[in-house]
Amino acid sequence: MKKIILFLSLAAFTFTSKAQVKTPQPSPTSKIEQVVGLTDVTVEYSRPSAKGRKIYGDLVPFGKLWRTGANANTKITFSDDVKVGGQDLKAGTYAVFTTPNAGKWEVIFYTDSSNWGTPQKFDQSKVAAQITTSSSALPMPIETFTIMFNDFTSDSANIYFLWEKTIAAVKLEVPSKKQAFASIEKVLAGPTAGDYYQAAVFHKDNGDVNKAKEYIEKAISLRKQPAFWYHRQQSLIYAKAGDKKGAIKAAKTSLELAEKAGNADYVKLNKDSLKEWGA
Repeated sequence: MKKIILFLSLAAFTFTSKAQVKTPQPSPTSKIEQVVGLTDVTVEYSRPSAKGRKIYGDLVPFGKLWRTGANANTKITFSDDVKVGGQDLKAGTYAVFTTPNAGKWEVIFYTDSSNWGTPQKFDQSKVAAQITTSSSALPMPIETFTIMFNDFTSDSANIYFLWEKTIAAVKLEVPSKKQAFASIEKVLAGPTAGDYYQAAVFHKDNGDVNKAKEYIEKAISLRKQPAFWYHRQQSLIYAKAGDKKGAIKAAKTSLELAEKAGNADYVKLNKDSLKEWGA
């Protein structure tokens, strides 16, 4: 009985020690995932509310670096190299700091995004881009601090910062045209050697062996440098199709290339196959 009481007491203690009180966040976190052109952009930030307070020039002083939200750093991530306010910015994640002033803002993209609030010691070498932009008055108040994207084109958008009766924006430019032209050229140029190789292997294992032969021959013809793994697959495809002579020839080519490359695994595989096929 004592053991049971002790066990229940320990269980109750474990349960209560793990229990946590949950209450709403005063500045709830938000995550925006936005595609601009062909570039993925993600913003993660906390959203304080005005709650009757005067914001700019008071709660957020003019001329002082601001975390641009609440709590941990406001972070923005770009999947491609972009331009912000006309300045080049590499793909990656940045903290967004701002210095609001009446009529204009400084917007800073900072390479260290691990701070809670602003950095204890600001390091100018970590400033990836610094933009001066104008701010203007809104016709109606915005209760909760908001970051949003708008004014989309095929290769740009504006990043807006809105709170109280103030709005500021930074233009974001993405390399969509360059990416689209590259995609068009790639597709119109036709399948690559790798595409034909993958198709050949798939057909060998799952589909039409004659299609596999057609595709592996096309893959080999398109490669600038011969590859032992291409000829290895060719030998297996030919063997499956009943062309032992072609399989032996391909295996010998693969073996020679594998020996030159110093790939012991493929050397053994080809030797085993050649022995199996009576070569």
